[in-house]
Formats: sequence, C-alpha cells, structure tokens
Amino acid sequence: MAEAPGAAGYYPVSLDLHGRPCLVVGGGPVAARKAQGLLDGGAVVTVIAPDISPAMAALSPLAIERRPYAAGDATPFRLVIAATGRPEIDGAVYAEAEAAGIWVNSADDRAHCSFILPSVHRDGAVTFAVSTGGLSPALASWLRQRLAEQFGTGAGTLAELLGRARSTLKAAGASTEDFDWARLLDGPLPVLVGEGRIDEAVALIDQALGSR
Repeated sequence: MAEAPGAAGYYPVSLDLHGRPCLVVGGGPVAARKAQGLLDGGAVVTVIAPDISPAMAALSPLAIERRPYAAGDATPFRLVIAATGRPEIDGAVYAEAEAAGIWVNSADDRAHCSFILPSVHRDGAVTFAVSTGGLSPALASWLRQRLAEQFGTGAGTLAELLGRARSTLKAAGASTEDFDWARLLDGPLPVLVGEGRIDEAVALIDQALGSR
C-alpha cells in the first residue's frame, strides 16, 4: 500500500468523466453522496451493495446491483469509490483497484486512496473545489461554504459572458492573453451579473472589447 502523501503532496486536477464507467461500492448515505458527485460529473455510475438506502435509490440514472462486492468487480471501471464503512471491504476494493491501475477513493480513509475528493460548490461552468489534503473535511466544507457565500450567485453566468468575449477576441484574430481581464473583473462587472443586470454587463464587456 502506498503511503499517503502530506497535505501538500496532492496534484489537483479536474477529470472529464462524461460517459465513463465509474463504480461506487456501498449503498448508504455517504455512498449516495459520492454517487451523486459522479453523476454531476457526467459519469455512468454502477453501485454494488446488498442494501440500498433511500438516498441512493432516489438517484438517477444509476445501475444498481444488490449484492456484496466480489473479486473482479472493480476491474471494468475507470474510477472506483469504496464507501461501505467496513474497513475489510473498502480495503479489499482499494487493493484490487490499485493493483489494476484504477483510480480509487475510500471514504474517510486517506491511507486507502489514490485520489481524494475536495469539497465542491458548482455554479454553472464554475466549480469551487477546496481541499485540506484529507486532513480536515470539516474545514474544507467550511471554506467552500464561505467562498460560495462571498461570491454569491452568478459566477456561472459571468463565466459564460467572459467565454463569449474570449471567443470574440479569438475570432477577430486578437490575443486573449493581452486583454486586461483583471481590470474588467475588478470593476462593476461581477456586481452587475450578481444582481441580474445582464444587459448592462454585456454592454460593459462590449465597451471593454471595443476600447482595446
């Protein structure tokens, strides 16, 4: 078993799980939260567990196999999460996935993880992900909530508007690196978007693009 890295030893990355097969072992509320996160990422999720909680049963689309985990179950998948709450089962899932070169996370067991999950807040295309290297999930959740409260709603819409502006610059043959995005964002633009004043926000962006 590989030794868990220190708090600064993880490599942050955003995975494209759309259409990729992922496995959750466990049917309880914790496993349901993990499965929901995978579904939010577009994964094709299979759950293996003899008992399925109402929280898990309510998820869709989901393939559920109501049975105990068996040797070989992990190998067809790109990513595996073990969340049974039983160390002997989660450890077996980890060992099998790790031996097969499959990324695996064991809920609340950093030593049996080849990756850990941050605390996540989503707003459209924008994702706030906070990690403490597995040391304190409670702190990660607290920080994530504070970030969400600070930036409020509208981050996803803001990203869409700036994405369109970036596409406009590229279509005109202009450099998107030379444009002063920070000056635009440090101005009233985020407030306008947050207040739903989208027409004014678009006009402000168009003005900035025209004055460059």
